[in-house]
Amino acid sequence: MSPFITQNPATLAERLHNAAAATPALIDDVIREACRRFPSQGQSARTERVQQLIELGAWTDAALALIDLELPQWRVRRLAYDSGEWHCALSRERELPDWLDDSVEGRHADLALAILSAFVEVRRNSPPSHRPSVPAAGRNERPRYEPVCCDSFA
Repeated sequence: MSPFITQNPATLAERLHNAAAATPALIDDVIREACRRFPSQGQSARTERVQQLIELGAWTDAALALIDLELPQWRVRRLAYDSGEWHCALSRERELPDWLDDSVEGRHADLALAILSAFVEVRRNSPPSHRPSVPAAGRNERPRYEPVCCDSFA
Protein backbone atom coordinates (compact mmCIF):
# COMPACT_ATOMS: atom_id res chain seq x y z
CA MET A 1 0.00 0.00 0.00
CA SER A 2 1.30 3.44 -0.89
CA PRO A 3 2.15 5.83 1.94
CA PHE A 4 0.27 8.46 -0.05
CA ILE A 5 -2.99 6.66 0.67
CA THR A 6 -2.53 6.78 4.42
CA GLN A 7 -1.78 10.51 4.54
CA ASN A 8 -4.17 13.35 3.82
CA PRO A 9 -3.02 14.94 0.55
CA ALA A 10 -4.94 18.13 1.36
CA THR A 11 -2.67 18.60 4.37
CA LEU A 12 0.44 18.33 2.20
CA ALA A 13 -1.01 20.80 -0.31
CA GLU A 14 -1.79 23.21 2.53
CA ARG A 15 1.76 22.90 3.91
CA LEU A 16 3.17 23.67 0.47
CA HIS A 17 0.82 26.63 0.09
CA ASN A 18 1.73 28.03 3.52
CA ALA A 19 5.51 27.55 3.19
CA ALA A 20 7.63 30.59 2.40
CA ALA A 21 10.34 28.59 0.64
CA ALA A 22 11.37 25.01 -0.04
CA THR A 23 13.31 23.24 2.71
CA PRO A 24 14.82 19.76 2.95
CA ALA A 25 12.13 18.80 5.50
CA LEU A 26 9.31 19.94 3.20
CA ILE A 27 10.79 18.09 0.20
CA ASP A 28 11.15 14.98 2.39
CA ASP A 29 7.46 15.31 3.34
CA VAL A 30 6.51 15.46 -0.35
CA ILE A 31 8.61 12.38 -1.10
CA ARG A 32 7.27 10.46 1.89
CA GLU A 33 3.60 11.34 1.34
CA ALA A 34 3.22 11.69 -2.44
CA CYS A 35 5.92 9.60 -4.09
CA ARG A 36 5.19 5.99 -4.97
CA ARG A 37 8.40 5.15 -6.84
CA PHE A 38 10.96 6.85 -4.63
CA PRO A 39 13.35 5.21 -3.91
CA SER A 40 12.97 3.06 -6.96
CA GLN A 41 15.21 0.06 -7.33
CA GLY A 42 15.02 0.11 -11.11
CA GLN A 43 15.68 3.86 -11.19
CA SER A 44 18.57 4.10 -8.73
CA ALA A 45 20.48 6.67 -10.81
CA ARG A 46 17.44 8.90 -11.00
CA THR A 47 16.61 8.64 -7.30
CA GLU A 48 20.25 9.31 -6.46
CA ARG A 49 20.13 12.41 -8.66
CA VAL A 50 17.04 13.67 -6.80
CA GLN A 51 18.81 13.14 -3.48
CA GLN A 52 21.89 15.01 -4.70
CA LEU A 53 19.78 17.93 -5.90
CA ILE A 54 18.06 18.09 -2.51
CA GLU A 55 21.43 18.06 -0.71
CA LEU A 56 22.64 20.89 -2.95
CA GLY A 57 19.50 22.94 -2.32
CA ALA A 58 18.57 22.91 -6.01
CA TRP A 59 14.86 22.87 -5.21
CA THR A 60 13.52 23.61 -8.68
CA ASP A 61 15.70 20.96 -10.31
CA ALA A 62 14.75 18.48 -7.59
CA ALA A 63 11.03 19.18 -8.16
CA LEU A 64 11.40 18.67 -11.91
CA ALA A 65 13.41 15.47 -11.34
CA LEU A 66 10.65 14.16 -9.03
CA ILE A 67 8.06 14.76 -11.74
CA ASP A 68 10.28 12.95 -14.23
CA LEU A 69 10.66 10.00 -11.87
CA GLU A 70 7.17 9.80 -10.40
CA LEU A 71 4.98 10.99 -13.27
CA PRO A 72 6.67 9.79 -16.47
CA GLN A 73 3.58 10.51 -18.58
CA TRP A 74 3.27 14.10 -17.32
CA ARG A 75 5.28 17.08 -18.57
CA VAL A 76 5.51 20.72 -17.65
CA ARG A 77 3.18 22.50 -20.02
CA ARG A 78 3.61 26.04 -18.78
CA LEU A 79 5.64 28.02 -16.26
CA ALA A 80 4.62 31.62 -15.91
CA TYR A 81 5.25 34.42 -13.44
CA ASP A 82 2.34 36.80 -12.92
CA SER A 83 1.50 39.25 -10.13
CA GLY A 84 4.11 37.89 -7.73
CA GLU A 85 3.27 34.21 -8.21
CA TRP A 86 4.64 31.36 -10.28
CA HIS A 87 2.06 29.27 -12.11
CA CYS A 88 2.98 25.74 -13.15
CA ALA A 89 0.76 23.60 -15.38
CA LEU A 90 1.43 19.88 -15.80
CA SER A 91 -0.13 17.99 -18.67
CA ARG A 92 -0.19 14.59 -20.31
CA GLU A 93 -0.93 16.09 -23.72
CA ARG A 94 1.22 19.20 -24.19
CA GLU A 95 0.58 19.35 -27.91
CA LEU A 96 -3.15 19.93 -27.51
CA PRO A 97 -4.49 23.49 -27.45
CA ASP A 98 -5.01 24.91 -23.95
CA TRP A 99 -8.78 24.72 -24.21
CA LEU A 100 -8.67 20.98 -24.99
CA ASP A 101 -5.97 20.02 -22.52
CA ASP A 102 -6.82 18.66 -19.09
CA SER A 103 -3.84 20.14 -17.28
CA VAL A 104 -3.28 20.40 -13.53
CA GLU A 105 -2.02 23.65 -12.08
CA GLY A 106 -0.14 24.75 -9.02
CA ARG A 107 0.90 28.23 -7.95
CA HIS A 108 3.14 29.79 -5.35
CA ALA A 109 5.46 32.74 -4.90
CA ASP A 110 8.39 30.28 -4.95
CA LEU A 111 9.03 28.50 -8.27
CA ALA A 112 9.96 25.12 -6.74
CA LEU A 113 6.87 25.15 -4.52
CA ALA A 114 4.64 26.02 -7.48
CA ILE A 115 6.01 22.97 -9.32
CA LEU A 116 5.63 20.76 -6.24
CA SER A 117 2.08 22.05 -5.71
CA ALA A 118 1.15 20.97 -9.24
CA PHE A 119 2.83 17.60 -8.60
CA VAL A 120 0.83 17.05 -5.39
CA GLU A 121 -2.36 18.13 -7.16
CA VAL A 122 -1.79 15.46 -9.83
CA ARG A 123 -1.31 12.89 -7.07
CA ARG A 124 -4.43 14.06 -5.27
CA ASN A 125 -6.56 13.82 -8.43
CA SER A 126 -5.25 10.45 -9.59
CA PRO A 127 -6.05 7.52 -7.32
CA PRO A 128 -3.30 4.99 -6.76
CA SER A 129 -3.37 2.26 -9.31
CA HIS A 130 -2.79 -1.36 -8.45
CA ARG A 131 -3.01 -2.29 -12.10
CA PRO A 132 0.04 -2.94 -14.27
CA SER A 133 1.18 -0.07 -16.46
CA VAL A 134 0.29 -2.07 -19.57
CA PRO A 135 -3.23 -3.52 -19.49
CA ALA A 136 -3.65 -7.19 -20.23
CA ALA A 137 -5.51 -8.13 -23.39
CA GLY A 138 -8.84 -9.83 -22.88
CA ARG A 139 -8.82 -13.44 -23.98
CA ASN A 140 -12.55 -14.15 -24.04
CA GLU A 141 -13.70 -11.00 -25.77
CA ARG A 142 -16.29 -11.31 -28.49
CA PRO A 143 -15.25 -10.03 -31.88
CA ARG A 144 -16.32 -6.50 -32.75
CA TYR A 145 -18.07 -7.75 -35.85
CA GLU A 146 -19.72 -10.92 -37.02
CA PRO A 147 -18.95 -12.25 -40.52
CA VAL A 148 -22.03 -12.13 -42.70
CA CYS A 149 -22.52 -13.68 -46.10
CA CYS A 150 -23.87 -11.04 -48.44
CA ASP A 151 -23.74 -12.93 -51.76
CA SER A 152 -26.97 -13.23 -53.69
CA PHE A 153 -27.67 -16.86 -54.63
CA ALA A 154 -30.92 -16.16 -56.48
